[in-house]
Amino acid sequence: MAWKFAKNRKAATKRTDIYQTITDDIIALLEAGTRPWSPSWSNSTGVPLRHCGTPYKGINILLLWAQAARRGYANPYWMTYKQALELGAIVREGEKGAAIVFAGSRPLKDENGQAVQIDGEGERQIPFLRRYHVFNAEQIDGLPEGRFPVPERIFTNRDARDPMLDEAFAAYGVAIREQGNDAYYSSESDCITIPPFDSFTSGNAFYATLAHEAIHGTGHRTRLDRETLHKYHDQVAIRAKEELIAEIGAAYLCAALGMEPTEREDHAAYVSYWLAALKNDKRAIFNAASAAQSASDFFLAQTAQRIAA
Repeated sequence: MAWKFAKNRKAATKRTDIYQTITDDIIALLEAGTRPWSPSWSNSTGVPLRHCGTPYKGINILLLWAQAARRGYANPYWMTYKQALELGAIVREGEKGAAIVFAGSRPLKDENGQAVQIDGEGERQIPFLRRYHVFNAEQIDGLPEGRFPVPERIFTNRDARDPMLDEAFAAYGVAIREQGNDAYYSSESDCITIPPFDSFTSGNAFYATLAHEAIHGTGHRTRLDRETLHKYHDQVAIRAKEELIAEIGAAYLCAALGMEPTEREDHAAYVSYWLAALKNDKRAIFNAASAAQSASDFFLAQTAQRIAA
């Protein structure tokens, strides 16, 4: 029995640390001068989609954007080898899948195999992260014709104001002032300040910048109550974490709204802090991507609800 335990423990030590592997990949990209959420990586396919058409979420968007850019895929659809087979298709020989993750939880069991209970809270859960591989539709032969098309990417707001986006940002509920030379969100006044539309190089740049500041606004105490926003001015490291959430969240939001995200050059100074955070905490990029997804989802839900009303 002791030998079996030791053998299992040895096997466990060889198990791939998914958090560390993915974090190392993101670090390598940042050190090479590429932000995985930047326009050059995210604007070719929009939001990555499962075979059923459901959008991917959080860290998986960054992982699939990166793979699509590396391999030149324009199709947004991804699926497992088994899902391709179920559709009567086959992954071409020699094709390599893209690693993504599934986060879940399972009940904690005691020595008798019974679920551990927490008074008043039910079963105690243990979170887990599982990695699996998916293939882009461009790697697969025999898919049902017309079911997984490459969408025509038509980005809006190149030159002029867009009434639909103006309505969406107005419906969000945070006041917007077009004045001055700087773009920022103030939690004290709960207001976004952004330079006038005509001062931007394009309409897209205006709305993408507005999306970035809107993501900051989701952290207000009356909304998602995000600590990195509350302590924004306490330390540069905390400010960098909030800016990372805003950059990733704006990329998600822009993809959902049909815009190209705009990489903020003034955020280049934060890269060293992002690298330090990722090197010190293998879960940092996962937390940032999750917070960014929550922020983007919140904005979209609020605007849809108020416009419908």
